[in-house]
Formats: sequence, C-alpha cells, structure tokens
Amino acid sequence: MAVKNGLVYRLLLAGVPWLYAGLSRLLFATCRVRVHGRENLEQCEGQGKPFVAVFWHYSVFTAVELIRSRGGRGWTAMVSDSEDGEFVARILARQGVVAVRGSRNRGGLPALKGLIGLLHQGYNAAIVGDGSQGPPRAMQAGAILLAGKSGAPILPLAVAADRYWAFRSWDRTLLPKPFARLALWYGEPLSVPEKPGTEEIERYRREAERRLNDLYIQAWGGFGKKGHEE
Repeated sequence: MAVKNGLVYRLLLAGVPWLYAGLSRLLFATCRVRVHGRENLEQCEGQGKPFVAVFWHYSVFTAVELIRSRGGRGWTAMVSDSEDGEFVARILARQGVVAVRGSRNRGGLPALKGLIGLLHQGYNAAIVGDGSQGPPRAMQAGAILLAGKSGAPILPLAVAADRYWAFRSWDRTLLPKPFARLALWYGEPLSVPEKPGTEEIERYRREAERRLNDLYIQAWGGFGKKGHEE
C-alpha cells in the first residue's frame, strides 16, 4: 500500500471506489439470484425494528451487494480503521452503506457504540462474523455484543455461486463471474438477551457460528460443492 499521504494513494482512493461501484453494478446485473429462507428475513422485517445481518468474510462483496437493495431500511457496516479499510469505506459509501470505522484490535468500542446509535436510528447492520483477519468461519463476539446492546435480532446469511473467482486472501474471498447463478440463504433469526454475561456471550457466539456454518453447507451443497475453496 502506498504511503497514506502519497499522490498515488490519493489518486487510487479517489478513483477505485467509483470504478468498483460501476463495475459491480454491471457484474451483478448479469447474475441470477435465488433466495432461500425468505420467511426468516420477513420475520425480522415484520418485527418493525432493525436487525443485524451476519455472514462470513469470504462473501463480503456479494453479500453486501445482494442485501443492500433489499428491504426499506438503510444499512450500516463496521469497516477496519486502516488504509485498506478506507477503500472499503468509500466503496460502501458509493453503494449507500454507512461505514463505521473500527475493528476488534483498533477502535472497536467506539465503533460498536456508533453502530448501536445507527441501529437506534433505524438502520440495519451488516457484520462480518469472522472479522477482517479471521480465522475464517470462526465467529467473533462483536455481533453478539451488538445484538445484546441494541436489542436487534441476528439474521444469519450465506452466499454461494456456481461460477466465481476466489482471491488468494486468508479467507479466499470470492467474486462471482458474469452470468453466474447465485444463492442467498437466510437462516433462523437469533435473539440475544440484553446485557448478556460472559457465559451467555460465548453460548450465543457458538450458536451463531453453528447456524452460519450450517447455512454455508446448505448454500454450497445446492451447487454440488462442499464449500467455496473447491
């Protein structure tokens, strides 16, 4: 990554989000999406309050693109407070998603408070369950804390595709190829009690991880695969 105040970095920061937003719209316009578990989404929406959509990091580009256009509420998401995170935040802004900066290791508490404030304003939150650094498909506690403090239910979701590129990242982040068939799976909502104790946080963390991984297996099984790394 270029030095933060360098000319190359500033030029990339100005141009990449616009370029990605345009190319992303074109790409996903060619894809066919089939939604499973729509009743779980409707259950959350029928409560008349925001919810926290949780998914694994490998699907972050696809999940955000698919969910942001669904439902009448705005969306917010936590983004790493780093130089790379600045690109992600600006890309999300181009997609109409409000980014709150922070991560498990840097600025996590202020970011959590920011997300709670936006949830109280009526935004839904999109949270990567395994964080920005992993390990992959291992649930972190952030979404559990957010749900407990905000009163918003957790809605697990998983994404699969029949044709895609998998990047050489820690989680093999995927991007569907043009004209791919996509599957978007919504799982059963999970409600976290207000002010959960340490043992409750761990119990709900394990339950959310189980539900996300079950959805992952279902989603990829629909395309005859065990997972996105095949």
